[in-house]
Amino acid sequence: MAQLQIRPTEGTTHDVLALGALVTRLDPGIIPFAEANHYDLYVSGGEYNVAANLSMCFRMRTAIATAMVDYPIGQRVENAVRRAGVFPYYVRFPHDGVRGPNMATVWSDRGQGVRAPVVFYNRSNEAAGYLKPGSFNWSEIFSKGVRWFHSGGIFSALSETTPSLVIEAMEAAKKSGAIVSFDLNYRAKLWAVAAAERGFSPVQAAEQASKTLREIVRHVDVLVGNEEDLQKGLGLPGLEVESKNKLDPSAFLGMMESVVRDFPNIKAVATTLREVHSTNRHSWGAVLWLDGKSYVSPTCELDVFDRVGGGDGFAAGLFYGLLSGKNPEEALKLGWAHGALLTTTPGDTTMVSLEQVEAFAKGGSARIQR
Repeated sequence: MAQLQIRPTEGTTHDVLALGALVTRLDPGIIPFAEANHYDLYVSGGEYNVAANLSMCFRMRTAIATAMVDYPIGQRVENAVRRAGVFPYYVRFPHDGVRGPNMATVWSDRGQGVRAPVVFYNRSNEAAGYLKPGSFNWSEIFSKGVRWFHSGGIFSALSETTPSLVIEAMEAAKKSGAIVSFDLNYRAKLWAVAAAERGFSPVQAAEQASKTLREIVRHVDVLVGNEEDLQKGLGLPGLEVESKNKLDPSAFLGMMESVVRDFPNIKAVATTLREVHSTNRHSWGAVLWLDGKSYVSPTCELDVFDRVGGGDGFAAGLFYGLLSGKNPEEALKLGWAHGALLTTTPGDTTMVSLEQVEAFAKGGSARIQR
């Protein structure tokens, strides 16, 4: 089995390049939407979050290839990307003043106690959905030196053209010697809407999603996704995902034989393990399968402030560990620790330091720091 061969830092410009959509997240906090009078705005995106976390917490050189709309909301998003220290490769779209194209909006309240969080989208006429093969000059971008390329299933589900763009980028990344990662992030709702525009039924949408994701994953070295993602997104056989202990890694690890059989190019698969007791109380763990060996993190109890972005926080910490030459157990713990700490702050991207992550990964506590 081939092992991960990560390019050294020398002679490179970007440690990580992500391809995905930038969105604004509007969050009324614990107030239900129907009663809310104001919202906090966060700049987010499943793929962008990883790049932002790696820049802000882990001090890595990151970049994002994405769509940008030239109107005030786009300017707000650009300012956030700049503050995060993420280098942008934008394909720019003019706004017609009425209908778009738009920067997408995700609406997400945090819930409280027994009241679950609520998430819904407004991705109508989204600029990122117009991105297609040829939108970026990949040969020029990768000639600058890129160590790791990352994308995900949310961006891939946006339109008929985004999956082929992801594959185009992955092929260029592999040619340049970059590691390729992909977060399955299977969202049936997104795939169903995109498929309905082409006249597909919900069943056909699921089949098309699996076919598309399988084509993408054939180019991937490092895959992020739980057993539900693997089953529903890639059509792999496994246990009923609803019927097991959510913290038991055996169902996930039991699927690795199927992963390797169908995708011999995959060298690592990782996911978080989460048991939700209430909106604000979770048990949290993580698991990594790397080069044929399995690693399981400790389990901790989370007092959750905002759960959105925890998975992207895990991925960022794991990628940092691997890029930094940590051993697999250390890399897994860094991802586990960063994902856990990210849930203690508002918004989708990190507000914690590398020192805090390292301390928690080594068994640190919440005792006051004086």
